[in-house]
Amino acid sequence: MPPTAWHSTEDLDEFLTRAGDFLRSRPDLHTVVLTVTEGLRTRGLHAYGDEAPLFGLLEEDGSVRGAYFRTPPYRLYLTPLAPARADSLAAHLAGLGHTVPGVSAEAATAEGFAEAWRRRTGAEVAPYQRQRLYRLDTLTQPEPVPQGRPRIAGEADRELLARWFREFVRDIGESENDSVRAESWADARLSYGGVTLWEAPDGTPVSMAGLTPPVAGQIRVAPVYTPAGLRGRGYAGAATAEVSRLARERGADEVLLFTDLANPTSNGLYQRIGYRPVADFAVYDFQGQSSS
Repeated sequence: MPPTAWHSTEDLDEFLTRAGDFLRSRPDLHTVVLTVTEGLRTRGLHAYGDEAPLFGLLEEDGSVRGAYFRTPPYRLYLTPLAPARADSLAAHLAGLGHTVPGVSAEAATAEGFAEAWRRRTGAEVAPYQRQRLYRLDTLTQPEPVPQGRPRIAGEADRELLARWFREFVRDIGESENDSVRAESWADARLSYGGVTLWEAPDGTPVSMAGLTPPVAGQIRVAPVYTPAGLRGRGYAGAATAEVSRLARERGADEVLLFTDLANPTSNGLYQRIGYRPVADFAVYDFQGQSSS
C-alpha cells in the first residue's frame, strides 16, 4: 500500500472500524460525520435516500488523516483537510467517475475542495451558505423567559414533528418532497426523546428544539424551529436552553450547534445562552461538471 491513499467503501461497518478512532479524536469538528453515521447505523443505510451512501478515509503511513461521506442525493461532507489532501480527494473521486453535487466542510477545506473540483471537472462553483459551529460553555437562560413550559415530545406529537421538520427544511432552502423521510426522522427522534417542545400556557406547542443521539461524548442541538407566525417571542431561545440543559444531563461532554452566519439574530441568541465559536464552515453547490 502506498504511504498515502484514499479508500472508498459502501460498507459502513468497515468505515467505522477503520476511521472510528480518528473521528472520536475531535468530536466537535467531526460531529456531523459521527451523528450521520450513527443515524445510518441505527436507522438503516437508506435513512437519507434510496441510493447507497459512500464513505471514504485517507490513510497516511498507517494512520487515518481525513474522512468523508455522501448520502445521495445530498452533498459531500468532509472532515477538515489540508489543501493538498483536499486536492487528492478531488482527484480520487473524479477518477472514480463520481458526480458531486456540492460540498460541506470546515470553511478552508470546503473552499479548497471546491476549487480542486472546479479545476478537475469544469464544475461551476456556487457558494450556498456560511455556518459557524458553536460549543456550549456556561449555560445561561435567555431573558425574558416566555410564558409556558418545555416538555419532551411523545408519540402523540409525531404528525406535528414531521410537519415542522418539512417546514424547517424548506425554510433553510433545502428541497424536502419526501414525506417518508420526515416521518422517519420523527420516529427516530421520538425513540430516544430527541425533541423538546415549548408549550404556550394553554398547552399549544409553539417551538421545537432537537438533540442528536450521544456519540463520542458529543450531542448536537438540531434542529431548532418556530413557525413563522410565532417568531420573535423568545420561544426558540427557551427551547434551545432547555435541550442544552438536557444534553448536559444526558452526559454530553460537548454540546454543539451550527448557525447560519447570515442570521445575526440566531447567532446573537446562542451566544447569550452560552455558546462560544469553535470554527466556521462553508457549503458550496456544483453545476455543469463533467466527471460522470
